[in-house]
Amino acid sequence: MTMNHTTNGHNGSHGQKGHQGNGYRNLLSEHLLESFEIDLDYEQDDHAIEAAIRSILEGVGEDPEREGLLRTPNRVARMYKELLEGYHINPEKLVNDALFDVEYQEMIVVRDIEYYSLCEHHMLPFIGKAHVAYVPNDKVIGLSKIPRVVDMFARRLQVQERMTQQIADFLMQVLHPQGVAVVCEGVHMCSMMRGVKKAHSSMTTSAMMGIFRENEKTRAEFMGHIGRSSSSVF
Repeated sequence: MTMNHTTNGHNGSHGQKGHQGNGYRNLLSEHLLESFEIDLDYEQDDHAIEAAIRSILEGVGEDPEREGLLRTPNRVARMYKELLEGYHINPEKLVNDALFDVEYQEMIVVRDIEYYSLCEHHMLPFIGKAHVAYVPNDKVIGLSKIPRVVDMFARRLQVQERMTQQIADFLMQVLHPQGVAVVCEGVHMCSMMRGVKKAHSSMTTSAMMGIFRENEKTRAEFMGHIGRSSSSVF
C-alpha cells in the first residue's frame, strides 16, 4: 500500500463537497455524545473552583489575601475552563461539513499533533504528540479536523492509554473506515516532578483497529511513516 497523504499538525483540508444528513446528525448528537461522555449542557462552577483553590492555599500555609495570590483562584478557574473544554465540545459542529465522499482507499496519516492534557491521578500535565492514520472506505474527514479530535479528548482529566483509544474509537464510529491507527507519545509531569522523578522518561501508547490490527504490512507502513517524524515529544 502506498500512502498518498501525509501531513504535519494542523495543515491540510479536502475540497470536495461535505456529507450531511439528518440521520448522521442524530448519530452525532445522541450516540457519540453518550459514548464519549460529552455533556453539552453542563457549565463549569467557577465559584466552587475558586473556593477550593482558596482552601488549598490555606491548607499549604499560604495567605490567599496577599497581593500575589489575590486573583489566583479566579485565574485557576479560568484555566480549568480552557484545559478541560474537551468535555463540552460539540462533535456535531466539529465534524459536520468536513466529511467528504471520495474514491480513495489509501492510507492517510496526520503526524506530530501536539497535545496537552491533565493526568487524572494528580491533575498534573502530560504533554506530547499524537500520530493518527486511517484507511478510508469511500469517506474522508478534513485533515484539519483530526488535530481537533485529538484536542477534544486531550482536554480532559485523562490517562494516556484511554485518550489514545478514545481517539481511535471516535474516528472509527464517525468514518467507518477500513481501519484506524493512533500512537501517542507523552511525558508526564507526575513522574518527572514527583514520585520517581525521572525527568527523561516518556510513554508510548497505541490503538490499532481494523486493517491496522489485521494486516501486518499496513501496520508496519504506518509505523515506518511516524518513525520518520521527530524523536522528541516536544
